[in-house]
Amino acid sequence: MVEEVVTDMQKNNEEVPEALAEKHFSGKFQVRIPPEQHRKLAMKAAEMGVSLNRYISSKLLD
Repeated sequence: MVEEVVTDMQKNNEEVPEALAEKHFSGKFQVRIPPEQHRKLAMKAAEMGVSLNRYISSKLLD
């Protein structure tokens, strides 16, 4: 099915998007959260003895 869609897009001169499996990811993204939530997360990270980045990264996989 994917092959058919790609062929159809090419016939119609449409841009075929890059496959996610082949795309390069920087490992960075920004998320806006309320200041109070930021504070709570920073406090939790400090209690755990890890950086805020490491704490949030671990929670994203829960």
